[in-house]
Amino acid sequence: MKSIQTVGIVGLGALGVLYAHQFTEALGREHVKILADSKRVARYRSEGVYFNDELCDFNYVDAGKETEPVDLLMFAVKFGGLESAISECRHLVGPDTIILSILNGIASEQVLGDAFGPEKLVWCVAQKMSALKEGNRAICRVTGELAVGVPAGYDTARLEALTAFFDSIHFTYSQPEDIRFQKWSKLMINTGCNQSAMVYECTYAGIQKPGEARDTMIAAMREVMQVATAEGTPLTEQDMDFWMDAIAHMDPTGEPSMRQDGKAHRKSEVELFAGTIRRLAAKHGISVPVNDKLYQRVKELEDRY
Repeated sequence: MKSIQTVGIVGLGALGVLYAHQFTEALGREHVKILADSKRVARYRSEGVYFNDELCDFNYVDAGKETEPVDLLMFAVKFGGLESAISECRHLVGPDTIILSILNGIASEQVLGDAFGPEKLVWCVAQKMSALKEGNRAICRVTGELAVGVPAGYDTARLEALTAFFDSIHFTYSQPEDIRFQKWSKLMINTGCNQSAMVYECTYAGIQKPGEARDTMIAAMREVMQVATAEGTPLTEQDMDFWMDAIAHMDPTGEPSMRQDGKAHRKSEVELFAGTIRRLAAKHGISVPVNDKLYQRVKELEDRY
């Protein structure tokens, strides 16, 4: 594998801005391309994008006019925009391109693998950060890390090239022993925390203290544990305790991403969370009434936008 010298990023949500900022600082703007269609590029240039109240000097590029593949292509869009992002950037994936998805859930790797070949992907979980975006301004006081890996039996050449790149720019990452478990574990907390905060319209404080929102979060997480076990990735009470401790240490005034979506009247990631759990539960004949209720409630909220 060749070393990573050019990075393309599709999507400028809170995490897209965070990583665009970090990579641009490390490599220089000409080596980091923010890929979008012409209308979005024009908007970025006109309105600007801010990271922690500083105007970003990003290299905004019309993806359709690019001809050279990038070494690392990061997808940071919402799941609903993934298919169009793939279409926009398909020609920028070369024989040695490494593809990285920072989308939540367990579905994006399958979609990207079907589009480009699973061998081009390094699996990833964005974790331990606290980030939000309002309009063109992203705030991230705790940058967290990317957990990266490939499933057992996969070739590790791209993973090794990616971690060598991360090491060279002093980028924070971890390599869990089982990346598939890591993704299911993160799905468990997202399914409970994000959806409960959106439905009960609360910050982290609302799920840190005893009450209906917290009880719903825990019950939704336990349903994920059942489904994960049926799918061959068992989650335990110890895993639950890990995330409950993490929630306890979050800024009480902070907001999970789905709560931010609800306030901004954006479509949420409910399909990645309750949607995924409901589909897999049906496959295994498992009852998930809490996720059924959360799914219905989120859809009702979105229908009012």
